[in-house]
Amino acid sequence: MRMTDVTGHLAGLGGDKWQVHLKARELIDAGADILEMTIGEPDVPTPDALVEAAVASMRAGRTGYSNGRGEAGLLDALAARYTKSRGRPFGPENFLCFPGTQTALFAVMAGVAQAGDDVLVGDPMYATYEGVVRATGADMVPVPLRAEHGFRMQAEDIAARVTPRSRAILLTTPHNPTGAMLTPEDVAAIGRVAEAHDLWIISDEVYEELVFEGGVFTSPLADPELADRVIAVSSISKSHAAPGFRSGWCAGPAAFCAALLPYSETMLFGNQPFIADMTEQAVRDGSDVAPGMAARFAARAALLAERLDSETDLTVHRPEAGMFAMINVAATGLDGEAYAWDLLQAGVAVMPGSAFGAALKDWVRVALTVDDAAFATAVSRIVTHANAKTRVVA
Repeated sequence: MRMTDVTGHLAGLGGDKWQVHLKARELIDAGADILEMTIGEPDVPTPDALVEAAVASMRAGRTGYSNGRGEAGLLDALAARYTKSRGRPFGPENFLCFPGTQTALFAVMAGVAQAGDDVLVGDPMYATYEGVVRATGADMVPVPLRAEHGFRMQAEDIAARVTPRSRAILLTTPHNPTGAMLTPEDVAAIGRVAEAHDLWIISDEVYEELVFEGGVFTSPLADPELADRVIAVSSISKSHAAPGFRSGWCAGPAAFCAALLPYSETMLFGNQPFIADMTEQAVRDGSDVAPGMAARFAARAALLAERLDSETDLTVHRPEAGMFAMINVAATGLDGEAYAWDLLQAGVAVMPGSAFGAALKDWVRVALTVDDAAFATAVSRIVTHANAKTRVVA
C-alpha cells in the first residue's frame, strides 16, 4: 500500500535513538542490577495538590469538550504569568493550549515551515527536533553548538548558514542535553540575525524553572522588539513534575496564534478541561517542587564533575540548568555510542551523545534524576569503568 512522503521524512528518527535505554529496561525487567540514567523525568511525584485539583475538577463535571484555544481560566493564568515574567503585556490571544511541549512544538513548526524551507537548529539538540522539522517537509540545518562557547548558540554561526530558504531558528534555553543557557547578549545577537533575514524564532523553554543557583534565564519573548517573530513553547511537565498530564502551550503573536488555531483544532480541539483546571492552578501558584529539583540536580552534576575530573581522564560539561550532564568519553578510545553500550555491561545506562546530534559523537548524556544514593553508586561505577578503559588505551 502507498504511504505519504512524511513516513520517509521520519525514517530512522523515532525510537531507534533510544536503543540503549530500551535495552537497559529489558535487562532491569529481567532482574539485572542496572542504574538507569537515560531519560529525564522529575525525581519527585506530581504534587498531591495538583492531582487533587484534577480529581476535583473531574468530579465537578469538567470532562466535556474544551474549545480549540484552551480553557478561559488557563489562558488568563498564562497571560498573567507571562506579563509578569517577561515584562511586557500578554493576553489570552497570545496563547494556544496543547497536550505537552512536544505537541505545541509540532504545531508551531507546521505554522512556520514547509517543503522547500530550512529551519536552523542547534547541534546538539533534543532527540525529536529533527523529526519535528522534517514532518513539515522542511529541511533541518544544524548549527554547531561548540563546547568552547559553553554549547550556547552563536549568532555568527547562525548567520553563516542562512540562505533564502531559511524560515526559522529553533532555540532551546535552558538547553537539552547540555544544560547551557543563552545570555541576554546571545539572545540580542540572535535576534538581530532573525530581524536581518526575517526569520521566526521558536524558543523551547520547558526547563525555565530548573535553573541552578546563580543562573539567570533569558527568554527572547521578553524583548519587545522581537515580539512579532518569537514563539515560545513550554509545559508543566518539568516545572511541576507532571509529565504524564501532557499539558503545555505556545506563546506568541496574537496574529500567529489566530492563524494556527484552525490547525490546532484539526489535531485535538483543545485540552481536557479538568487538566486545564489543574494546569491553571499550577501556573497561578507556581511550583513548590522546582527549586528542590534544581538544587538536587545541581549537586549531582557537581559530584559527577568533581569525581570524574579528579579521578579519571573523562571530562564533564557542567550544566547551568535542567536534568542532564554531558561527559566527554574520547579518552577511552570509544565514541559515545560504543561507550554507552560498554558502560551498560558495567551496570549504568546512559544515552549516547550521538542521539542528540553529530556534535556529541564523543559524548554521553547522564540524567541527574536518580536519587542521591543511586547516583553516587553510578558515579563510582563510571569512575571504575573509565579507568579500566583508559588504562587499556594507554
